[in-house]
Amino acid sequence: MSEHPGPDEEEFRELIREFLEGRGGIDPAQLASAAGLPDNPVLLGQLMGHLQRAMQRDGDSIDWSLAAEQAATIAHQGTVVTLPEEHTALEQALGVAELWLDEATDLPQTPLPPRIMGRQEWTTATMGVWTQLAEPVAGSIADALTSALTTAAPEELDGLMPGAAKIMRNIGGTLFAMQLGQVVGQLSGEVLSGGDIGLPLVADGQAAILPQNALAFGHSLEQPIDQVQLWVAARELAHARLFRHAKWLGLQLNTAIIDYARGITIDMGALEELASELDPQHPEALRAAFQDGRLIPPRSQAQQQALARLETTLALIEGWVDVVTASATKRIPAAPAIAEAVRRRRAAGGPAERALAALVGLELRPRRLREAAAMWQAVTGAVGTAKRDALWSHPDLVPTAADIDDPAALVARLLAGAPEPDDVDRAIEDLLADDGGDRPTEGGGGPDDDGLGPIPDAGRGWDG
Repeated sequence: MSEHPGPDEEEFRELIREFLEGRGGIDPAQLASAAGLPDNPVLLGQLMGHLQRAMQRDGDSIDWSLAAEQAATIAHQGTVVTLPEEHTALEQALGVAELWLDEATDLPQTPLPPRIMGRQEWTTATMGVWTQLAEPVAGSIADALTSALTTAAPEELDGLMPGAAKIMRNIGGTLFAMQLGQVVGQLSGEVLSGGDIGLPLVADGQAAILPQNALAFGHSLEQPIDQVQLWVAARELAHARLFRHAKWLGLQLNTAIIDYARGITIDMGALEELASELDPQHPEALRAAFQDGRLIPPRSQAQQQALARLETTLALIEGWVDVVTASATKRIPAAPAIAEAVRRRRAAGGPAERALAALVGLELRPRRLREAAAMWQAVTGAVGTAKRDALWSHPDLVPTAADIDDPAALVARLLAGAPEPDDVDRAIEDLLADDGGDRPTEGGGGPDDDGLGPIPDAGRGWDG
């Protein structure tokens, strides 16, 4: 192979600079559109600056701080300041919801107080999870682009390829990070709370609610805002209690999702076809290719199996949360209507959630939510809340897809009793528990009933 001296690589860098400055046939505004950015001079300037810096970086890892910066910028643009009285009302709703949940589940309150956060704060708090999901896909895309560039290059440029490939990899990674930031920024305008998509997005399993979004959601339902706030608060706190109690659950979910994502590859044929048809004057076609998922080939059998396990786990989580929330909020007249609206919303997903699914190649859908909720309701009626919630104390006890199919068989097993945990099980439980307050009470609780007593004063004017 021929070796090319340094000036050739610098010449390549100069060509890229001309490209980024609009002297190579592509308007920078069109490139921003391809990255999924709105027609905004500030964001365009940020994109150009980041791409210029990407050319100079020595490493080839993706700088995910760009995604965080992009998400925070977009979230800030849509932020409306919450009024003090709205903030106070939500705090009161969280306090009442905690009391109601104490009667609906044996799982204890979390030691960390719930957070009321704005959209921009939410993007900062959750970006670590999003980059974990996106990194395997971004790596696959970068590898595919580098391979395509190296394969297509004429032999006389062999010596130039290592440097050129690194530059293009960095630029491609920057564009992907910016697009992830765009999606997460948009998602901050859709989610109601930290557990809205079934994952523990906020560190330490802490509950979090976005008041601006919760208020907008309540107005869209044409239901009393105080009732919507109470219901959303109860649902989020139930999520937090579950993930705090079953500390292994969040890690298991994240690991399964990352393992699935690592199996994602790029369809080189589709990529080559896109490259051959790409019009320099219309680079937004590149964005469309990422958004509609055409560069990601059909799932392998192993991925199909992994996805089925993920969907079952998500359905079990959200089915349990549905049942507990329904029990905790039975005093709220609008609770059934709110719950149904949230189930439909969760099943359909918003525009940003669908864009995220296309970007990372994975939909986080609890497709069997209703069946899982029916299973948990059957278990509650048969053995009570204590034995129901004890199923989350160890991964081996959690119901399976077969149990969702046949709740009667699960109930029969629970009624027949189970062997006492051995010393290893007790040691694992002690290791997972931070303190005694996080461990479920032995033998505590009983079957759910409707005699929950008087309604705690929520500071509102409606009757329970």
